[in-house]
Amino acid sequence: MLTAPPSNADEAIAALLASPELAPLIVAHREIEPRAPRHAPWPDGIDPRLVGALRARGIEAPYVHQAAAFGAVAAGRNAVVVTPTASGKTLCYNLPVLDAIAKDSAARALYLFPTKALAADQLVELRALAGAAELGLKTHTYDGDTPPNVRSVVRAAGQVVITNPDMLHAAILPHHTKWFKLFENLRYVVIDELHSYRGLFGSHVANVIRRLRRICAHYGADPIFICASATIANPRELAERVIEAPVELIDDNGAPSGRRHVLILNPPIANEQLGIRGSALLTGQRLAERLIGGGVQTIAFARSRTSVEVLTSYLRETFAPPPGHSHTIRGYRGGYLPNERHEIEAGLRDGRVRGVVATNALELGIDIGGLDAAISIGYPGTIASTQQQMGRAGRRTGTSLSALVCSSSPVDQFLAAHPQYLFDASPEQGLVNPDNLYILLNHLRASTFELPMPAAESFGVAETPMLLDVLAEDGWIRRADDERYYWAHENFPASDFSLRTGAPENVVIVDVTGDRHRVLGEVDLFAAPLLVHPKAIYIHQGVQYHVDRLDWEERKAFVTRTDVDYYTDADLGITLKVLEVFEGADAPPAGLRQRGEVMVAWKVTMFKKLKYHTHENVGWGSIDLPETEMHTTATWLVPPADLVNRYDRDTLDGALIGLARLARTTGALLLMSDPRDLGVLAQVQAPFTGRPTLYLYDATPGGVGLAERLYAVADELLRACGEAVTTCPCADGCPACVGPAIEVGPRGKAVVAELLAAMT
Repeated sequence: MLTAPPSNADEAIAALLASPELAPLIVAHREIEPRAPRHAPWPDGIDPRLVGALRARGIEAPYVHQAAAFGAVAAGRNAVVVTPTASGKTLCYNLPVLDAIAKDSAARALYLFPTKALAADQLVELRALAGAAELGLKTHTYDGDTPPNVRSVVRAAGQVVITNPDMLHAAILPHHTKWFKLFENLRYVVIDELHSYRGLFGSHVANVIRRLRRICAHYGADPIFICASATIANPRELAERVIEAPVELIDDNGAPSGRRHVLILNPPIANEQLGIRGSALLTGQRLAERLIGGGVQTIAFARSRTSVEVLTSYLRETFAPPPGHSHTIRGYRGGYLPNERHEIEAGLRDGRVRGVVATNALELGIDIGGLDAAISIGYPGTIASTQQQMGRAGRRTGTSLSALVCSSSPVDQFLAAHPQYLFDASPEQGLVNPDNLYILLNHLRASTFELPMPAAESFGVAETPMLLDVLAEDGWIRRADDERYYWAHENFPASDFSLRTGAPENVVIVDVTGDRHRVLGEVDLFAAPLLVHPKAIYIHQGVQYHVDRLDWEERKAFVTRTDVDYYTDADLGITLKVLEVFEGADAPPAGLRQRGEVMVAWKVTMFKKLKYHTHENVGWGSIDLPETEMHTTATWLVPPADLVNRYDRDTLDGALIGLARLARTTGALLLMSDPRDLGVLAQVQAPFTGRPTLYLYDATPGGVGLAERLYAVADELLRACGEAVTTCPCADGCPACVGPAIEVGPRGKAVVAELLAAMT
């Protein structure tokens, strides 16, 4: 049993950096100097009760970014605030909202948060500030957990309604007549964690905002939007695309911070030939034990529920408390009861909890006080999420440590070899495409249900009149004599589709374990053959399920709980047909680059069973499902003809496989997307170009802008791929770069390097 001495972060971090066990694993170390606060005077005209309440809480003056946000909003401008974690972004929107309500009790505001936990935490903060200012604020969360009697009170009298985009979409906008007091007096709409509204989800949310603005206009309101985001490359562009209005960028951070050490650790290589490294979880465990044992209050982020529970168990064994004392090590993940979560959060704030292992539920702005160390075990998926997890440490003026422990996955290994992508300005782009036809048609139906739509209304796109005619022909709406379209169907449109999927239909996943059947969730139609084919291992929040049967006609997958040491990966047979070229150029030195609309068809034919951690192939099975088609957008790259003619077909085939793998990994990093959002296809002799071609396409029907952005940053993409190949220490290929030599061939890595050198 180890016991933790009093906290001394400087000594513990110094010992860690000199540790013969962990120091050799540190592949990057950056020391960030302390930053002094920069304040601004209280804005003119702000209600003195608010100033008094904030001074009573130790805030003598606002930071410069808080004052700038108040000034922009007071002048009637939309704003997006982009500053690091724990820099006081919450006050950037609470201050103008409470000031407006203090001056006019009829004023209303709508807060949108991506998670219920974050919404509940912000409710506490908002009530505390309003209470200290004696404003008598009426506010509450409105989500699936809100009791019916509270819902009616919120609708009638809520001055600040705190909810999420899904509830706004399905429960508030369709019933706007019950919310007329909110919409008549809506002054502000707050969109927190804006960077999370990207890709498919963000494209849906942008359409929800279109519907919101229509309803506000109907009631005579024109709210100001206040957005808050983590650091991304295009915050203003993303905000303006989501709300479709000019936005002022506020990114001059005035908040203080203490000295911070940022580390990237790479576990030792366990298999030289396959390029497989030791367990990131066990490396993270050793790091956490070293820090907690040194008296450093630590949070460790794991990727799944299972990993959270395993690591919590390991740390509890190490730091077992004396008899009769409560544990100082806690787990925190979805599935815990609210009271349990609140107890853990309070324990972190008052120091009773010395170590916590969490999923990404704690990476957002939930108030857990100032921690001394934050460990991310495995790359969280985006640089923005990584920075948010790391930002949970160092909220006070003292020294802190943030660390990323890399796994064997290609993206993790790319960051280990190129830490500048994490340390320097974020290259990630938050991309949305509200005009995606599949998404737009669904929201046009929902919006027409909410309010009749004039034939001349644009709803953000010039093609709206034509789309309305299509919906009328299909019987969803009808055109009346007053040149407006009215809802004409018995279904409730907002309940027909989710904001988190792009397919027109979903496959429902039904857990048939035991006597009671329950719905686990849904997966969109295009992903179903990959994820829930018969005999697949489907993982839901870290729990494994075996797919017993997929009823394709009824769109249902039946699963039972299981516990195995492997996962499944389906093999796709993909064909791609170019339908239209939007733009392109054939530059002889670098080859051909084009972008356009494509039809992708795929058929899942077999699956592999891959062992956890080592990714060894331990079995396979065949799959018999119908072919699936999807229209989307793609960018394609063709190497110079004089270069590819030097290689035989087998060599070129292996190299293109390696290039595709590399481009997918690097592209996902640049685009702030999951690698699964980006489809890749390499053809030695593509029918459209007649030459070796690499296609990168949106894995969402209609596309959400990934391919378009890749075309714009093709040079940066190819340079990053080139760096990954040339700096990887492996001899002939490994999972960190082009893939194992057994897949890309003995010359695969060298040929990929030659192709990339010629294409950049």
